[in-house]
Amino acid sequence: MQHKTFKVASWNVNSIRSRLTHILDWLNDSQADVLAVQETKVPDEQFPITEIEAAGYQAIFSGQKSYNGVALLSRDTASDKNTEVNGIDDSERRVLAATVNDIRIINLYVVNGKEVDSEYYQYKLKWLEHIRTFIQAEMEKYPKLIVLGDFNIAPADADVHDPKQWAGRILCTDAERHKLKTFFDLGLADSFRLFEQNPEHSYSWWDYRGGSFDKNAGLRIDLLLASATLCECCVSSAIDRQPRMWERPSDHTPIVAEFVLP
Repeated sequence: MQHKTFKVASWNVNSIRSRLTHILDWLNDSQADVLAVQETKVPDEQFPITEIEAAGYQAIFSGQKSYNGVALLSRDTASDKNTEVNGIDDSERRVLAATVNDIRIINLYVVNGKEVDSEYYQYKLKWLEHIRTFIQAEMEKYPKLIVLGDFNIAPADADVHDPKQWAGRILCTDAERHKLKTFFDLGLADSFRLFEQNPEHSYSWWDYRGGSFDKNAGLRIDLLLASATLCECCVSSAIDRQPRMWERPSDHTPIVAEFVLP
């Protein structure tokens, strides 16, 4: 029986126009089959589709000026695009679901929340509830399902460079982690934790300030969650730190998982 390796990645690029060269270079090096992008920060009419297609990728996207924005770049055609979630204000372009090679992919740019107990924080918790309901419905239709993106939540203290410093702060609160756990309760697993990781202290985001990257003072808030069917054929899951070292980088770096599909 012939098997196919399927490489899926996620990257909050913090402006696709500012980081387009980085994206094209990384796709060329990684040969990813799918790259989910967050914070494109461009309206749809300004999305750099010509450059993406010249690199051998198709793109579907949902964007807005200056803020948010999500996209899926894929070698093969993506179908059944959906950007609408019941209960969520669709003026914020944060969700993009589509099917590639019989795998349903849900790309999320989760609300940040700003400060604990602010109206933005409460909105984040409600937003996550609506997303959970959306994912549950999608899982009923698509057994091969991936939910990935910038979750703006560090799942556990092991994903935080200094748990005491971050205790009770935004991205690390018990309430946020509980909402994320409800995703796991649906039958999704954190692909990164399916494997022993070296180095143990691995992060996907580092603040631009205070030399955080050089100190490895980061958080792992970019996640790739997979359904049980896909976990069975996941052969690797890792964080690629290299792009964070490039000139004028995003504050996030790509995460990557590989699957061997029958």
